[in-house]
Amino acid sequence: MYNNDYIRAGKIASTVREKIKQKNLVGLTIYEICENVEDEIKSLGGKCAFPVNISINDVAAHYTAEPDDQQTISDKDLVKIDLGVQISGYIADTATTISYDYNDDELIETARNALKNAMLIVEAGIKSNNISKIIEETIKQSGYKAIINLSGHSLDKYTIHAGKSIPNVWSSEYFLFSVKNVYACEPFVTTKFGSGFVREGNTKNIFSLVSRKKTKNKELDSFIEYIWKEFNMLPFSLRWINKTWGKKDSHMLLNKLIHQKIVHAYPVLLESSGQKVAQAEHTFIPLNGGVKIITE
Repeated sequence: MYNNDYIRAGKIASTVREKIKQKNLVGLTIYEICENVEDEIKSLGGKCAFPVNISINDVAAHYTAEPDDQQTISDKDLVKIDLGVQISGYIADTATTISYDYNDDELIETARNALKNAMLIVEAGIKSNNISKIIEETIKQSGYKAIINLSGHSLDKYTIHAGKSIPNVWSSEYFLFSVKNVYACEPFVTTKFGSGFVREGNTKNIFSLVSRKKTKNKELDSFIEYIWKEFNMLPFSLRWINKTWGKKDSHMLLNKLIHQKIVHAYPVLLESSGQKVAQAEHTFIPLNGGVKIITE
């Protein structure tokens, strides 16, 4: 039986997601949006499972606000908001796409429909590639392309990507959905002119601890223990650690840990042809004869 903290995290995540969808984001900075969403999560009794991703247009994933980020949202931007909530390490992961340009409506709706159709067939015991097939078919029938090298994933305690993948296109490889596991399904969709692939960009502003090995440097070791205590192995941002360590020190210490491969830096992911990308995501638990969508 699943842990009830998943359900609590899911309720918070869905409440915050729906609330941000009702706001007019035009003119707001990415920094303001990230801080607002993360504050909402905390105000409802949750913790952030990762820094809120605000990925605009051809940026598919992994962008969060820099400490002084002054980028603003325009009325022509397609904005993906990907947020995660954790309660005692149990994670709910969800995403939505917002645009104020009607030309993006079909792209956004295709991502939502691909997710909805996938959820309709989920139950314990079915093959994961059945979900992938439904996602791919829904997207193709709408005249768009799935992002091939992005996928949904299994979740575990303090672990966002727990080893199993749910691709957005059919593959001969599969696993069977289990009532003992929790998963996130997240179709990414691009235009018919897109390549259907993402590439890594130069920007890296999301990080995670990958090792707690001692460095023989007292300040660095103290910094590692701070990260472990605050975030465990979950992703974090420079914005977060600046509030405790200060901008100059946190940036310096972080770079040293990245160099020593104690911290991993996630590059932003860009649609390789420069086309817009839409995303929709739910976290779910397969059941015998159905599914519990905890972020619905």
